[in-house]
Amino acid sequence: MASRASPAPRYRLAVASRVLAAVPLNYVLTSIVTALLARHLPLSRAEASVAATLTAFLIFALIAMAICHARSTARVWVWMIGSTALLGGLLALSLQLGGRA
Repeated sequence: MASRASPAPRYRLAVASRVLAAVPLNYVLTSIVTALLARHLPLSRAEASVAATLTAFLIFALIAMAICHARSTARVWVWMIGSTALLGGLLALSLQLGGRA
């Protein structure tokens, strides 16, 4: 009976890196996008919160699929960190300026 060779450590690291990007970092990015949507949708506060929260399920799934589809793990991390920093900065600016009352 032939024994299977275990996957190379580099492959395992790439998979672990994508899992870290697809779950906790994706959650952070999705929550930032949800907060931005809730603050800037032209609806009442309650309706904007519900609409943004419902949209968050789609956003999370799309980001997770994009992470799994990306060719390079490094590209995934650059896009995720860059997007999180940019959108987090926009959310901080929105909170600083006041936005929705």
